[in-house]
Amino acid sequence: MGAGRSSEAERQPLMIPANGETHTLPVHSRVYKRRWLVLMLFCLLGLLQGMVWNFWGPIQVSAGHAYGFTKSDIALLVLWSPLGFIPFFLFMWLMDKKGLRASLLLSGFFMLLGAILRSLPFTEQRLRRWLIHGGQLMNGLAGPTIMSAGPFLSTTWFAPDQRATATAVASLFAHLGGAASFVIGPLIVPSPNNTETGTGVFEAALPDNTIRSRIQMVMYTELAAIAVIYAAVVLYFPSRPPIPPSVAAASQRLNYRSSMWRLFRNHRFLMLALAYAVPMGVMSGWAGVLDMLLTPAKVNQVDAGWIGFWSSVGGCVFGVAMARFADSIRGMLKLILVLLLAGASLSSTWFTLTCLCRVTHLPSTAAILYTSCILVGIFMNSSVPIFFELFIETVYPVPEGITCGVVTFLANLFCGLLLFFLTFYSTDPTWVNWCLAGSCVFSLIVVLFFRESYDRLYLDVFVSV
Repeated sequence: MGAGRSSEAERQPLMIPANGETHTLPVHSRVYKRRWLVLMLFCLLGLLQGMVWNFWGPIQVSAGHAYGFTKSDIALLVLWSPLGFIPFFLFMWLMDKKGLRASLLLSGFFMLLGAILRSLPFTEQRLRRWLIHGGQLMNGLAGPTIMSAGPFLSTTWFAPDQRATATAVASLFAHLGGAASFVIGPLIVPSPNNTETGTGVFEAALPDNTIRSRIQMVMYTELAAIAVIYAAVVLYFPSRPPIPPSVAAASQRLNYRSSMWRLFRNHRFLMLALAYAVPMGVMSGWAGVLDMLLTPAKVNQVDAGWIGFWSSVGGCVFGVAMARFADSIRGMLKLILVLLLAGASLSSTWFTLTCLCRVTHLPSTAAILYTSCILVGIFMNSSVPIFFELFIETVYPVPEGITCGVVTFLANLFCGLLLFFLTFYSTDPTWVNWCLAGSCVFSLIVVLFFRESYDRLYLDVFVSV
């Protein structure tokens, strides 16, 4: 660990078998098929949370006509999600004391309440705008559990050779929800058509009532989906299996206070936390206002949505593949991160320079914008589960939920700072692209100097049980 390796007493399993033989799993461990149902329910809730969070950015032009939202308003709507992480200590404490079920039930309740608030069909515009902002904040309060509990779920329910894959699936589904919003919003909500279409033709403007009715239809649909999934979680979502799947899942963990104390005294953890939080926070804010950033490049709302969609989907698919690869070759997380962050640095710089084609005179075509932006999403999003697994290995036996909750809070803090400044400096938002490229380079340099360790892997592989 950062301040010193974990002691032998901390690595001792709670379950003491009768013999001293060595196995990959403890004698009394068991992997249940129901783990896939638990993972699916968690992922679906994460998918919907991501869809609600990223609802307004891809349709910012239509939202401006329907509700009078300015660019600063759109940035604020995206900002409510990072602000929802302010009480993250409460969710981490609840997860540590009562288990994942209690924390997820509370988070799902906030999602349901937020979906109801923003769907209330009041005609008074000022009241309606306040309700929409309130609904986005309620959805943001679900973020601490949805965005950080994936590694805790994977350790609790999955065998060691499936943990990284389960972490990737659970952690990336919220990103997949954001990707779905890039397509669903622009396809269902019509553009006001006061901008040029993809064919170069200007079409007649649509009435604002038509745009509002389409937005309302999408919000009603998302409300119904959240209600169904939340009801399923209420009916069946156990905190843990009857028998743990591995030595690590059954071993002693530090309590909440000791965990927080150890995390903030561990210099290697703080180093890696910055390497994760800075680029991921900037990336989240950048993705939330991608349509705004592509507008100066003459990219319409629908095309910007497809670029954002493939960027996020590519990252999710590649992330699961990289996690599965990490499961097959254990102890190589740092090398994988270095390669991913190097790709992210190059692709984000390429995208930034392409958007400044008037200055750099680089070719700026739809294909180049698609390629560079999708590569950014692939490299950045696929690094999320690798970061999470390396965090847990670094600070074990600190519980997974607390560890990932802290780093996710820090990422949302940087995202909030970016969006806060964007609300004041939204006239020329190209500076956000430079922030993204710079944060990727910063993360790459920090990870190169990071000293890795694998305390949890040692417990699962080498401890005799």
